[in-house]
Amino acid sequence: MLKKSFEAYRTAPLIELIAAGLIIGILIAVFIPVVVPLVAVFGTIFVSALKAVAPVLVFILVINAMSQNSTSNTSMQPIVHLYVISTFLASLVGVVLSLSFPTTLNLQTANATLNPPGSIIDVIYNLILKIVDNPVHAIMEANYIGILAWAVLIGLALRMAKDSTKAVLSDFSVAITKIVRWIILFAPFGIMGLVAASICESGLGALLGYAHLLAVLLASFFLVAFVMNPLIVFYKIRRNPYPLVWTTIKESGIYAFFTRSSAANIPVNLSLCKRLGLNEDTYSVSIPLGATINMSGAAITIAVLSLATVHTMGVNVDVFSALLLCLVATVGACGASGVAGGSLLLIPVACASFGISNDIAMQVVGVGFIIGVLQDSCETALNSSSDALFTATAEFAERAKAGTLKNEDLTVK
Repeated sequence: MLKKSFEAYRTAPLIELIAAGLIIGILIAVFIPVVVPLVAVFGTIFVSALKAVAPVLVFILVINAMSQNSTSNTSMQPIVHLYVISTFLASLVGVVLSLSFPTTLNLQTANATLNPPGSIIDVIYNLILKIVDNPVHAIMEANYIGILAWAVLIGLALRMAKDSTKAVLSDFSVAITKIVRWIILFAPFGIMGLVAASICESGLGALLGYAHLLAVLLASFFLVAFVMNPLIVFYKIRRNPYPLVWTTIKESGIYAFFTRSSAANIPVNLSLCKRLGLNEDTYSVSIPLGATINMSGAAITIAVLSLATVHTMGVNVDVFSALLLCLVATVGACGASGVAGGSLLLIPVACASFGISNDIAMQVVGVGFIIGVLQDSCETALNSSSDALFTATAEFAERAKAGTLKNEDLTVK
């Protein structure tokens, strides 16, 4: 009976389980607050598990991504450029909206350490020190800037390694991702504890901060999907971009919304590219690559939640710091895990640039899981649909230059 119950729980849609945990946490805080201290333990365990696995996850995933992927194929260069530019611009959209509509969160900051930078010079100086940190020390101390820097360097150095070596890296990547999936299975209980503790301490008003944060995130996602991306496509093909945009959202984004995994949506995107009549030699590489490095939604999530943390802690953000955050969010998004909520584990990377401790940053990761019912679904839909969108855009731009692009090419056959 217990085994069947666990199997039913394991196979149930995570989004429904998280929603249930959210509702149960609210009900416990409102109607039976006496058990909140006991329930809050689940939230503490969940956040602690995330803090433990996150440094190793980032280190291994980025090494594997940098060592496995190659962009030497000239036909891939325009696509990679679109991936990187769109991710940076998406983070910029998130930063602008966050600064325009700042969010204040309810965080436990009594025992947290905070060393806010005095200027952009301090930010750059601290960033350089974190980059040159010992890699083992960086992992032990959750120095994500150092972890990311060393992972990129090691990954690049391993590009010429034997295939057997790369296979081992890939196996380690799969293994650590599986561990993250095991931890995510605990997310509904963790969220129940986090929500119950937050509401018991701050009242139902605590959810208003989450609602505001979610509104900023969703607004950023939709602006990128329906305004920024179409503008990029129009610039490249000089045609009405919305037939292609709607096609990719309908044929890819909707699937990704429910799977909440860019990696799981790769077969869907490959099928879509085939029906769009694209070059198989190109999209067979660009789609898996996009599932790794084309993370506009992840960049938005990292930027928005990081700035919510920064605003909550009272740290001032100037123009140069905001641009630096866009760069950090762009690089961090490329290392985001393909599992549900993977981008949330990169938030400490951006927070570290502002001197915000890992203890505070991981609390915000917990908040991210609370709103992840919609946030992660919309983020993945944007990420995955953009893979197909920009793969098609790059090829259609070449056809437009040659005068062979037709309007009917912008929709599926």
